[in-house]
Amino acid sequence: MRTLLAWAGDDPERPGLANTPKRVAAAFEERFSGYAQDPAAELARTFEDVSGYSDMILLRDIRLESHCEHHIAPFVGVAHVAYVPDRRVVGLSKLARVVDIFARRLQVQESLTAQIATTIQNVLAPKGVAVLIRAQHQCMSLIAVNQATSVMETSHFTGVFDANDDGYRDRFLKAVHRIGCAFSLRGSAPPSGSGRDSRRRFRRTRR
Repeated sequence: MRTLLAWAGDDPERPGLANTPKRVAAAFEERFSGYAQDPAAELARTFEDVSGYSDMILLRDIRLESHCEHHIAPFVGVAHVAYVPDRRVVGLSKLARVVDIFARRLQVQESLTAQIATTIQNVLAPKGVAVLIRAQHQCMSLIAVNQATSVMETSHFTGVFDANDDGYRDRFLKAVHRIGCAFSLRGSAPPSGSGRDSRRRFRRTRR
């Protein structure tokens, strides 16, 4: 860090920067804490007493903050995670933890999306998993392309979602697009969706 400060043209010894390397190291320890955590372990405790429930379970609008592995620039957005259980279900907070653990690593959004879905599929062995992520990437506003409001969307499907058995993929996509997915980061484009109701809901989220 001291080398980078000197390379930028500043004096790493001056009072305002003397403790900067230590602060940056502490910040990185938190931002990249996912390397020291096991996402599969979060899914170890499951439940089978769900009164025979076997339809789609969807957790929408999981906020995530990660960093691009190319520029170490932040990207921020929301993840939508669904699965169709095969007897076993897991606590909803555990799905959010899996998202957060993978997000707290250097990532590209495509890999992040696939890692979340694959881990849930491998550990829970459900009938299928669906993951969709929308995020804004700061690198898009820092480099010459200067597209600060662009939103990247990635998805990954397994099992019944991949095959669209019984329309599961269609149901998932309809559900996460229905009310715009609450993607209302400042400066973001309006959430997807059509009609007067979706536009009115978006205006309310911006207030």
